[in-house]
Amino acid sequence: MEISRILEGVEICSTCNEANIEAVSCDSRTCTPGSLFVAVRGADTDGHSFIGKAIENGAKHIVCEEIPQEVKDKDVQFIVVNESRKAIARIAANFYDNPSHKLRVVAVTGTNGKTSIATLLYQLFTKLGYCCGLLSTIANYVGEKRYEAINTTPGPMELNRLLAQMADEGCEFCFMEASSHAIDQQRTEGIKFEGAIFTNLTHDHLDYHKTFANYLACKKRLFDTLPAGAFALTNIDDRNGEVMVQNTKATVSTYSCRNWADFKVKILEKTIEGMLLNINGKEVWCRFIGVHNAANLTAVFGAAMLLGAKEEEAITAISTLTSVAGRLEYFKGEDDIIAAVDYAHTPDALENVLKTLKDLEPCGDLICVFGCGGNRDKTKRPEMGAIATKYSNRVVVTSDNPRFEDPNEIIADIKGGMDIKGKAISLFIPDRVEAIRTAILTAKPGSIVLVAGKGHEDYQIINGVKHHLDDKEVIKEAFLMQREAKNIQ
Repeated sequence: MEISRILEGVEICSTCNEANIEAVSCDSRTCTPGSLFVAVRGADTDGHSFIGKAIENGAKHIVCEEIPQEVKDKDVQFIVVNESRKAIARIAANFYDNPSHKLRVVAVTGTNGKTSIATLLYQLFTKLGYCCGLLSTIANYVGEKRYEAINTTPGPMELNRLLAQMADEGCEFCFMEASSHAIDQQRTEGIKFEGAIFTNLTHDHLDYHKTFANYLACKKRLFDTLPAGAFALTNIDDRNGEVMVQNTKATVSTYSCRNWADFKVKILEKTIEGMLLNINGKEVWCRFIGVHNAANLTAVFGAAMLLGAKEEEAITAISTLTSVAGRLEYFKGEDDIIAAVDYAHTPDALENVLKTLKDLEPCGDLICVFGCGGNRDKTKRPEMGAIATKYSNRVVVTSDNPRFEDPNEIIADIKGGMDIKGKAISLFIPDRVEAIRTAILTAKPGSIVLVAGKGHEDYQIINGVKHHLDDKEVIKEAFLMQREAKNIQ
């Protein structure tokens, strides 16, 4: 592709001679002769430090914020920009021929619920007969083809490559999560959105954003940049729901479980098997539990209406939707003991899930097994400790991706949020497998055991190394041990 086409819409501070570019990369290791290398400043590394390596590997065109003094190759053309992060996103979109313009792309942002809403929209529109794409925390899909997801929102090159693949394979819709990191790092720059959905905003990622105000402003930027003609669907049960859309050019619609809204839900019945909902006057039985899932399904219904789906078809499809991996998946053991796995790793998400299960609680105990990630926002640890002991009869505090931190120090931070009564009902077991087994094997008949934090993840990161650990596998093994012990008796 001609370099002038690749640089369309990019604000450059220098002149640029015409040339043909065969590949674009911001990783010097992947550069080859004919490549354009973009030096991006990251949180941990600076791409400007690898310009020399990119040139060694054959790159003759370099986009950067400043030209390194040590590089003196006269055959190399430097293209200076003010923001290389923004530049790489625009360049990626241009290189793949602006694939988002060939799709109807809907972004979902917020602290909790992004994966569920994006995935359920993908499921719903697939059931309605459309070819769809999905970009999510759990996996990426192009039609029915599944691809591993590394980030919640891919980097700009991968993002546009996947969108291009969707367009090439006949997809009409793409439903994607838009994380705060991705918005802040401008990975979605140059993407044309048909609409965006706001779920909620609670305590998370303050290790990255530093303040809640920064976190809010970052999420809001997605709606501020929506074009006229797009839709903005916001949750007005969240105190920041109206703030998110106050400056948007898009057409605003609302959804709610508690207030008047364009899309309103009421829970009529609830069991461990599912709920009977009334959404905009239409009753529908769904295989989900909890107010947060009622809200998620209402957002899905609202987005479907805004995208032109027929109401009856959407309601029928909602009745067939299935839970997203690791989102309140439950398993039954002996003596009516139920174990539920959920991805809840923020204070708000943990509280929502515990309250949901407590509403369904039979005569037994509600037991919570959870931990907090290492090298992440430490301020939420004591808060989650307080929440776990407030809603649970027993708590088992354990590890959840300690990374490079000492698991015992993370547990101590969590313990710091517990009062005397909370500490008295808690066990502190760093080994996650042992913690889950202990919770299940000591549970009274009729108890519910919530294993929170990892959800769909099948690994534990310890000292930078991934070790296989799947909560669901451990639960099934514990139930087997439970049955064997009962048979021996």
